[in-house]
Amino acid sequence: MKRTVAILLLALGAVLGAAASASADGAQAGGDIHVAQTLGGRDLTVIIRRVAEVPGPVHVDVVTHAGSPPGEITLTARAAGAATSTTKVVLGAVPGFHSGVVHVDRPGPWELAVDEATIPFVVPALVSSPWENATYGGFIAAGVLLLVALLFAVFGKPGLALVPTAGMVAAIAVGVTAALLSPSIPPVAAPGTQLDPTYDNINDPYRRTPVADFSRPPVNLVPSMKGEDLVLSLTDGSSGRPVDDLLVHDSAFIHLVVVSPAGTLRHLHPIRTAPGKYRARLHAPEQGTHAIAAEIARRGGGVQLLRSSIDVSGTSAARPHDGKADLATEIREAGRPSTIKARFGERDLQPWLGMLGHMIVVGPLSGGGPVNAPIWAHVHSMIPPTPGMPDQPDESVAAYGPDVPFTYSFPLPGKYLVWIQIERDYEIVTVPAVVDIPAAKGVSEK
Repeated sequence: MKRTVAILLLALGAVLGAAASASADGAQAGGDIHVAQTLGGRDLTVIIRRVAEVPGPVHVDVVTHAGSPPGEITLTARAAGAATSTTKVVLGAVPGFHSGVVHVDRPGPWELAVDEATIPFVVPALVSSPWENATYGGFIAAGVLLLVALLFAVFGKPGLALVPTAGMVAAIAVGVTAALLSPSIPPVAAPGTQLDPTYDNINDPYRRTPVADFSRPPVNLVPSMKGEDLVLSLTDGSSGRPVDDLLVHDSAFIHLVVVSPAGTLRHLHPIRTAPGKYRARLHAPEQGTHAIAAEIARRGGGVQLLRSSIDVSGTSAARPHDGKADLATEIREAGRPSTIKARFGERDLQPWLGMLGHMIVVGPLSGGGPVNAPIWAHVHSMIPPTPGMPDQPDESVAAYGPDVPFTYSFPLPGKYLVWIQIERDYEIVTVPAVVDIPAAKGVSEK
């Protein structure tokens, strides 16, 4: 009997050890949401911090940039059937971070209103996966069966102890198998990435869904002007219904590029005002036909670039860019990668939209100007890994540069308009340039 008790105690140690090692895999994934917003006369970055517990607070940081007027904005968290939470955030004259706190009382789809702008976001539920349940269920069952077997052994019935011992071995096998296989099982897509988020699928993300193909048709873009505001109407290419399933892509719902007839660039991030409706203000716009490109990421539809144009009745004067940098270029013929490196003098650049720098490319230019340019591109300069720095730094970190390199293969020969954008001292600096791309050898231009 002593030998039986010793074996059972060793088995108990194995169960507890396996359970302790498995508990390290139970952490829930999540992160902050960064959304750039062109809100009237302000260019803001709204950061919705990860929700740690429900019910509980949601910390929101509003980052202002140089030229943003001071004032007060209202943050409101709301969801269907939930209590509304509102707070005021005072934006000072000095650009930087301004904080506010709202509260949520349940997991599910929520909406953060920043004045008239609305930002959908998801409050996740802490839900164990089926293989986590199998792991812990197996270990708990093994522990219970082990205690039953010990009782039989202590009271002198070792023969009866064999039955719960066999069950214990089976339960350990189930728990260990689930623990070993769980790292290789791909996680289920969180509601909001491929599947429209609802209260049901957020609280039970492992439920079976009849949807096998999450792909969705392209989006139609119809621009219009309302005063100085450029209004974008997004509709589904199949049903014609408003498109309200845009994902945060490179820290924005829409990366809107507007190029005036004189070649002035505006890189804006329209606010969502209603399902399928977005708006951005064009301050003192230049008169004439402006070229428009909107880069979006639709749930299940991938990244799309929508092109259009808009006639604007405004002032006749163009707004020149005053950003300056030393440019070093290695321009190759069309179809081969060219390198453009901008040097800004100091190692004090901040990440903007999650990147060290952005380069907008429009061309080759013909008689119609940017409106008829066949190539539009948005090129990134990635944040280099730096010892002692976070992997995903926000705008509070000013420790990068001075060189901002870009590599891009211009597909056609001709003259291109290029704009390089970086952030320094919470100011978005835009440096314009013109690049001439030669034709590949042996290829004649038409």
